[in-house]
Amino acid sequence: MTLPLFPLNTVLFPGCVLDLQIFEARYLDMIACCMKQGAGFGVVCILEGSEVGDAPQDIALIGCEALIRDFKQQDNGLLGIRVEGGRRFQVLSSQAQPNQSLLAEIEWLDEVAEQPLGDEDQDLLALLKALAEHPMVAALEMNTEVSGQQSLGNQLAYLLPFAEEDKLQLLQVDDPQQRLDGIQVLLDEMQGEALN
Repeated sequence: MTLPLFPLNTVLFPGCVLDLQIFEARYLDMIACCMKQGAGFGVVCILEGSEVGDAPQDIALIGCEALIRDFKQQDNGLLGIRVEGGRRFQVLSSQAQPNQSLLAEIEWLDEVAEQPLGDEDQDLLALLKALAEHPMVAALEMNTEVSGQQSLGNQLAYLLPFAEEDKLQLLQVDDPQQRLDGIQVLLDEMQGEALN
């Protein structure tokens, strides 16, 4: 299956909301095409290169489908779109198109069924509730109600200020419990650094 890619300096997770400003012609074309077809596009993290200009040199091979939920003309005249993370995918190959946009051959990744939250997840759930009250998070109007470990892990991995490499590793994890464990390890490291 082919999917147009939007390489960004960010990692999108399923069920999470991202606001984008579109100003490059190649991406305006891509968004218009996706909206006509009622289809999404793929967000992949840039490992090397930049968001603007030529196609980036190096992109992550794991990404997340972006489903367009809303769009409006911004005050600055640019197109603003709000997307929600859909399914995770693996990039099998990608090719720069004549307009420098990327088209990828992808494979959807299997998702593990949602697991109920346990007592050990309550601290992380409390952390998400605190994050949800932050003005920048509130502005996303993201549904921070969690249905289980999968959605809790996805939202925390997305919203917490981890390095992009760490977020990518969390996105690659299939098992919700392992993702939560990974988040806890990163949080412990952050707290350790804060104490030093």
